[in-house]
Amino acid sequence: MRLGQLLHGQPDAQAPGAIQHALAYEVLSVAVFAGRRKRTFGRLVAMAGVAPGDRVLDVGSGPGYLTALAAEAVSPGGRAVGIDPSEPMVGQARRLRGTENCSFEVGRAEALAAADGSFDVVVSSLAVHHIPDAVRGKAFREMFRVLRPGGRILLADFRPPRGRLGRVLVGATAGPGMRDNPVDRISPMLAEAGFRVESESRVGGFLHCVRARKP
Repeated sequence: MRLGQLLHGQPDAQAPGAIQHALAYEVLSVAVFAGRRKRTFGRLVAMAGVAPGDRVLDVGSGPGYLTALAAEAVSPGGRAVGIDPSEPMVGQARRLRGTENCSFEVGRAEALAAADGSFDVVVSSLAVHHIPDAVRGKAFREMFRVLRPGGRILLADFRPPRGRLGRVLVGATAGPGMRDNPVDRISPMLAEAGFRVESESRVGGFLHCVRARKP
């Protein structure tokens, strides 16, 4: 069984791409970052410019690690909300990291329940490649919609390996979605959604990060 099959479980027609095995994902995340998870995700929070009092939305929040760090950064007075299409993942996040200013909801990136302009910052880590191609553009437009004018967005996704051996290993374990993850499409798709792209960078060895702003 491939890693992707283990994490996703049976295909969910209502939430395509959702990870159903929350505990396995949490254990894998700890192992992959090898003691550097807090440093790596803390850097994402800093790159997004998260500040006290901000309202932050984490799209595809998974077990809520990035959401919780954002919640710490917005205190006092701010709030972080994580949304994920997987009910098991949201349940895990609530148990592990839910607090007064850090909450989690079941939801899809292409159909956000939030009102227009209701967030100062949108972040997302290792989630874009889970959004089906057919609705990815709509998802970016939804992120644009829920941000206030001048709001920031920081998307970080898996940077596929370039070497032949790395590609073979990632393809065999995680599948073609991660092996061929088209991270170079993130910036132009954000621009098409209306964002002004400010920077692209590499973080933690395998994260491709794009920072942008809503005019």
